[in-house]
Amino acid sequence: MSRLAVVVKGYPRLSETFIAQEILGLQTRGIDQLIVALRKPYDPFIHEVHRQITADVLYLPEYLKDDPARVARARRWAEAQPAYAAARALFEADFAREPNAGRQRRWGQACVLAHELPADVTWIHTHYLHTPCTVARYAAHLSGRQWSFSAHAKDIWTSADWDLKVKLDDAAWGVTCTKVNVDHLNALAGTTDKVRLVYHGLDFSPFPKPGTAPGTADGAADRPVRLLSVGRAVEKKGYDDLLHALARLPDRLHWHFDHVGGGEKADDLKALGERLGLGERITWHGARPREDVIAAAKRADLFVLTSKIAKSGDRDGLPNVLMEAQAMGLCCLASDVSAIPELIGNGETGVLVPPGDRAAIAEALERLIRSPETRDRLGRAAAQDVRDRFSADPGLDFLADRFRKIL
Repeated sequence: MSRLAVVVKGYPRLSETFIAQEILGLQTRGIDQLIVALRKPYDPFIHEVHRQITADVLYLPEYLKDDPARVARARRWAEAQPAYAAARALFEADFAREPNAGRQRRWGQACVLAHELPADVTWIHTHYLHTPCTVARYAAHLSGRQWSFSAHAKDIWTSADWDLKVKLDDAAWGVTCTKVNVDHLNALAGTTDKVRLVYHGLDFSPFPKPGTAPGTADGAADRPVRLLSVGRAVEKKGYDDLLHALARLPDRLHWHFDHVGGGEKADDLKALGERLGLGERITWHGARPREDVIAAAKRADLFVLTSKIAKSGDRDGLPNVLMEAQAMGLCCLASDVSAIPELIGNGETGVLVPPGDRAAIAEALERLIRSPETRDRLGRAAAQDVRDRFSADPGLDFLADRFRKIL
């Protein structure tokens, strides 16, 4: 069987366990892959799932100036290809609408990718519809291959409609991880079947099932509640709203908040926590591997993720961290935004609040902190529901079947 090239922005990445899980799931189903990354990793750790992946990795030059000789060889090769004129015309049409250095960089990376793809790679599949897809699309045309995509969140909601339409029209097919995304992309494509719904789901084997004894922490002085959130410190995660909500809680209520994750706003959030007088009640752990996240979840009483739509339009899709917390029977408080209601039923398998509503977040936090019985009921219901509806296997079986027919 021939191989599949899987194009990603960076590899491995701590925040993209869903991609690593898919690569491993396809590997176990006999799909040979070559991972193509637009940049090398910068995270300080990797997850255990990355250690199990055996696929070769091809790193493209992140910036064309990083390896000018390699880029020049690829350009000379590309210019000699029969498909060069047509592929270059696609780039020129896009560049006319987006005339910037980033677009030029993607063309150079595409030349390198097309030049260096091994002969046994017969199909290209890209994760994300923004920059990785741009490179994959140009490379597919240069090398005479077809391509498909998996769309997720930021790539959909921060890309221009014209760019999405061009790619949707050009791709053989695509999948995405939420119904909200499916409806949006198929509306842009003008079809009902170009993009299919494939939930990422979870491999539940690393996650312990809920314990038999419910917790007793209720915010009393001798029974503080441990709050946990896992996510990058970026605008769309809404951690500023969460900190302001925590500051609204009564002083007599006892709790501690643990945050796991890196991100560009980490220092700003720490400073905000200090200004709000929360410094001694918060531990910022930074980026950690999955085994540390699981250990933190075992210690926690309540998981909180107050996502919102960023000014750029960026938003969460269906965060894996919520599914992981639910799989362990941890009650989740989250925002009623994007596809999160596809996972959490308000009052049934968790609690949802309006995004950005700090008063509502504080009210829900206080209610859940004070009621271990409610947390236990919702957590147990969530654990059963997520295992019933969000196993990774159906989606992986669907993709593996498609790729087997192609390869």
